[in-house]
Amino acid sequence: MNAAQLPSFRARQLAVGLAGYCTFINLYSPQAILPLLGSEFGAGAAEISTIMTAGTLAVALTAPFTGTVADVLGRKRVIVTAMLLLGIPTVMCALAPTLHSLIFWRFVQGLFMPPIFAVTIAYIGDEWPPREATAAAGIYTSGASLGGFSGRLVTGVLSDLIGWRSALVCIALMTLAGGLAVWALLPRETKFVRSEGLLASGRQMMAHLKNPQLLATYAVGFGVLFSFVATFTYINFRLAAPPYNMSPTWLGAIFVTYMVGSALTPMAGWAVGRFGRRRFMIPVMAVWIGGILLTLAGPLWIIIIGLTTCAGAGLICQAISTGYVTITAKTGRSSAVGLYVTCFYTGGAFGATLGGFAWILGGWAACVAMIAAMLAIMAGVVFFAWARRVPAAPAVTPVEPP
Repeated sequence: MNAAQLPSFRARQLAVGLAGYCTFINLYSPQAILPLLGSEFGAGAAEISTIMTAGTLAVALTAPFTGTVADVLGRKRVIVTAMLLLGIPTVMCALAPTLHSLIFWRFVQGLFMPPIFAVTIAYIGDEWPPREATAAAGIYTSGASLGGFSGRLVTGVLSDLIGWRSALVCIALMTLAGGLAVWALLPRETKFVRSEGLLASGRQMMAHLKNPQLLATYAVGFGVLFSFVATFTYINFRLAAPPYNMSPTWLGAIFVTYMVGSALTPMAGWAVGRFGRRRFMIPVMAVWIGGILLTLAGPLWIIIIGLTTCAGAGLICQAISTGYVTITAKTGRSSAVGLYVTCFYTGGAFGATLGGFAWILGGWAACVAMIAAMLAIMAGVVFFAWARRVPAAPAVTPVEPP
């Protein structure tokens, strides 16, 4: 790469990082302020957590089809349009007079997210040379991770300072600015191949659903976000109550534990090469169960260690299972990953919903028991259903962090 090409290269990298950031700052923005929203709307933990269910369910419903739409309309056009439109439901969330209207606009908000992150992933795969695509995927993943963290922290801090409604308006303005930046920085696609249409995509998806290895991996993806959402949604209600009495700012700061997990994830590839997927995944899940059990302790510092352990183990499991999809699907990897994303976010929707029932039945202890049971099921799926030996993995397809 010569000096004349360098600014354009860096501009493209910045653009894909912003796309990831702006998507996930919106998806996870309410999580740290759920206790505050519950007080505002007079709703219990289970009812107010429907806000998280609505967003993740909408993502699950639209994720498999966005790639085909982008192959017809053009990838940059879809990415930028979705980013600019995403701010509208975010503002409507800020103006919502009732909980039901807030849940509705959260669902609409979720519909605009897959056209950003899924199409950005496809853009990276097509437009960058293989050696440069890895770096671009890393920048996208870093932007997505930082967006998920910022969504919780920024919303929490601003809610304390200026109120949650103004905080969401600020998130919408940040998204609008990000969309305009991506429009200016990201070159129009030149290398993608137009899709044969939704019918061909549907046939490909049906073929994937007949592959037992893929079905097992989809089950693991379901369990990963199920456990993440249940953990990091309902721990807020425990920490907002006595004796901790945490404010939205401090609840948002709890999510710094994610950054530890992001730092550990690059080691997953080395560990898989050294020990094998099955032999490595099962101990990681055992560590994850240990982490969630630590959150039952009273001292806050032990709870933080437990949450950090959960974040690290969970992100490692996510990276490994995503990579397993790409090597198990011999053809149609894009649709295979799309189905994984659907199962992943369906798991998040169930984690928020069933976590609410667990909270009603037995508080945080019941949530921990439910999450530990899901992790044990996931370990069983890996042990009994994942192949003992698989070929070497290609570069991991970047799927958004929880």
